[in-house]
Amino acid sequence: MGMSFLSWFEEVRTGSLWGIGTPTWLWTAVGCAALHQIYVWFCWRTELHAHLLTRLMGSRAFPVYAFGFALIGALRVAAALLLAISNRNTIPGSIIMLRAFALLLFLPSLYLFYSVARYFTFRRALGIDHFDESCRFAPFVRKGIFRFTPNGMYIYGFLLLWAVALWYASLAALGAALFNHIYIFVHYYSTELPDMKRIYGKSP
Repeated sequence: MGMSFLSWFEEVRTGSLWGIGTPTWLWTAVGCAALHQIYVWFCWRTELHAHLLTRLMGSRAFPVYAFGFALIGALRVAAALLLAISNRNTIPGSIIMLRAFALLLFLPSLYLFYSVARYFTFRRALGIDHFDESCRFAPFVRKGIFRFTPNGMYIYGFLLLWAVALWYASLAALGAALFNHIYIFVHYYSTELPDMKRIYGKSP
């Protein structure tokens, strides 16, 4: 509903890319976000409660799931980027200041990806503990960016989308970034947190 309301503003409807209007790019970005999180919800829940994917694909279940996650995730980021380009220069103000702020927001995202690679591992970030019970004994990570919050991926990772929106001064992309950031916490509280309590008996 919020995105429908936002899409009526002239500044949000301004612009196009490759002959495709900004409203189409906006709903593509929203659709990719929804598809990504529905995909994860389906795979995690069916695997955790019924071992559906491993029963169907055996040892290939996690790699196949991870490929789908990465593909849709890349589309999610790409859609936000293309939306920002289509709707660029719709936020008033100094482009230099906006881009400086974008760089500031990008830095914690960069540190997050470093922390995941160094301490958390991408396999664990993708949800290997839903597929491999031997991974369920790993302790919660408290290094890197996870020293500051146990939920670093959702708090800091999605700042990347805010940075993209500000870099191109795109109001539509800013709205999409807000939607993504709120929507990922819907996933966290409705899917990930209950799953962690089931897997580990507690949440971080």
